[in-house]
Amino acid sequence: MGFVSGLRELKKERTRQTLSEVAIGLFLEKGFDAVSVAEVAAAAEVSKPTLFRYFPAKEDLALYRFADHEDEPARVVAAAREAGVAPLDALRDHVLAGLARRDPVTGLNDAPGVLAFLRLLYGTPALVARMSEYQARSEAALAEALAGAPAGAPADAVARPRGGGDPLVARLAAAQIVAVLRVLAHENVRRIAAGEKVEELLPEAEAATRDAFRRLAKGLPYGGSDVTP
Repeated sequence: MGFVSGLRELKKERTRQTLSEVAIGLFLEKGFDAVSVAEVAAAAEVSKPTLFRYFPAKEDLALYRFADHEDEPARVVAAAREAGVAPLDALRDHVLAGLARRDPVTGLNDAPGVLAFLRLLYGTPALVARMSEYQARSEAALAEALAGAPAGAPADAVARPRGGGDPLVARLAAAQIVAVLRVLAHENVRRIAAGEKVEELLPEAEAATRDAFRRLAKGLPYGGSDVTP
């Protein structure tokens, strides 16, 4: 039964990916607002009701590429807790690793297809608004993870957060962290779109990431091994 269920989920995931890729192709060709859901359904050879079973809103067709990243910060913090690593250290290192592999989520990617998609995303008000909903859910998941995470600086002397794991403290921290991640990505996208080369921008993007997390660590109770007293 589990094997059959797994195959069913895999098929659904592939269908979602296909629908999203068809939609993004149309959005890039004609513009997001100029493409209807009916047109996407026709191009993908499915009915509108079928499409809506997989994607409740037109915007979600474009943002599917970010679906797996919605709870990524929370997952990083949860893994850090298990490893005894300070949450901010783990999140910083996760972003740095993303920059190194040119993860589009970091904005540091100048592949023509990725750059076109990011221009579509950040240049379409409806998508920006929908993305804010994704970020709100990411923030909520991160706050929950932080509320249960050990914290401390340096990472080898992990202790409970100042404030005793207060959910409000975790929510405030999560809001700041998600905002920092968003601003860092937007800045990379802006500079790449302006013509800067990834290889030239990478050292500055890494330095900006380290500086941003150093500043976060000075004011948040979730660790940071490179905080200057």
